Amino acid sequence: MDDDAAKLATAIGARVKHERKTRGWTLDQLAEAAAVSRRMVVSVEQGAVNPSVGTLLRLSDALGVGLPALVEPPERSPVTITRAGDGAALWSGEFGGRGVLVAGTTPPDVVELWDWTLGVGDSHVSEAHAGGTRELVHVLDGALMIDVDGQAIDLNAGDAVAFPGDVAHAYVNQAEAPTRFSLTVFEPGVGAGTPRPRASHD
Repeated sequence: MDDDAAKLATAIGARVKHERKTRGWTLDQLAEAAAVSRRMVVSVEQGAVNPSVGTLLRLSDALGVGLPALVEPPERSPVTITRAGDGAALWSGEFGGRGVLVAGTTPPDVVELWDWTLGVGDSHVSEAHAGGTRELVHVLDGALMIDVDGQAIDLNAGDAVAFPGDVAHAYVNQAEAPTRFSLTVFEPGVGAGTPRPRASHD
């Protein structure tokens, strides 16, 4: 884990621990609510791992705070500026790709704005998100294939697509050059009191 990743993991761990203790939850209670192992919760809180986006989504859903809250200070101003290079890199690909969360809103209706790059041969497989989640993708450079619950969608630079995020989906670069795209994720009803339903295969 490089220095930036280590700092991010530490910040996420501190925020997860803060939110858990605010609710008076034990490690086991959070693990059960998020459907992850107790060991994973401990490792995340200690900043000892770089958790997957899927794990972070499970934890943020269980805590009712939304994914953006895990990478930002607890006290936010009405205007939040993320300068170039300051986004939270929450995913890295085998061939140089990165998924960077650059902005987000607070519950109950959480919107995440991501800046994604996929190197040649990179792919990111995403679990089905909570019910009602929608995703918007705009391809900025290169070509992108999105698999939405078995439906393959080919996009080129300038193309955009909207699709349900509460089914299994994947982003794949099958082209001969890197691709870059903007991703917006809308998650309604975060923090409504109980963990939101996910697809059975999630």
